Amino acid sequence: MGYALGLVIIFWCLAGAGFSLEKVASSPPRFADFAARAFPPNLDPQVLTRLGWKMVETLQIAVAGAVIGVIISVPVALLAAKGLIAGPWVNQIVRTGLSFIRAVPDIAWALVFVVAVGLGPFAGMLAIVIDTIGFCGRFFADDMEATDKGPAESLTATGARKLDVVACATIPGSLPAFISTSLFALEKAVRSSTILGLVGAGGIGIELKVGFDLFDYPTAMTVILMIAVVVIGIELVSGWARTKIIGEQR
Repeated sequence: MGYALGLVIIFWCLAGAGFSLEKVASSPPRFADFAARAFPPNLDPQVLTRLGWKMVETLQIAVAGAVIGVIISVPVALLAAKGLIAGPWVNQIVRTGLSFIRAVPDIAWALVFVVAVGLGPFAGMLAIVIDTIGFCGRFFADDMEATDKGPAESLTATGARKLDVVACATIPGSLPAFISTSLFALEKAVRSSTILGLVGAGGIGIELKVGFDLFDYPTAMTVILMIAVVVIGIELVSGWARTKIIGEQR
């Protein structure tokens, strides 16, 4: 009965998603046509220079947003973590707020900030900040709750205040996990920032949209390849830094 219900749900979802074998069968020639019109990518020096500066702006949005978001996430996580400085009601309210932030896609936050502060990279940076708080706030809180309680209990036994215990035992004990989570947040921010331009929030995404809108597929392909190279490069650098700083713990 359970399997039958599962199959019904799957077929219902496929129908809702517009799944069509006919469209799947007819897509390879269309994809081949797109590939033929997109290759070779546009390697004109002027185009590469323009796209290069847009990619620099994309990385600026990602790094600035991730750094500010990580910094703000620390006090937010202290309020969200159970048994540290705040009571259960505060923990639950902050965790609910973080869940709400994570439930809203980053591109939706970008739309909100475009309305609030106008078009441009600042709106994109604010979207990355909020998205990073939702991501790091939750995981920082979990990291602090999972930290070895021994040092904190020893300090508490000496009469240390809660803030002193957190500053001297909990946060230092969670620091490797904080670094790992922050590097993942940076990778996430770079990936997100490449598409925020689709809604006018700065970065190279606007070049991708313009390329497709004008049927300039070679330039659009250049943008896609640049995004792929930069994102993969950031992931490799982040993975290397994570290994060098904290080893293979996470």
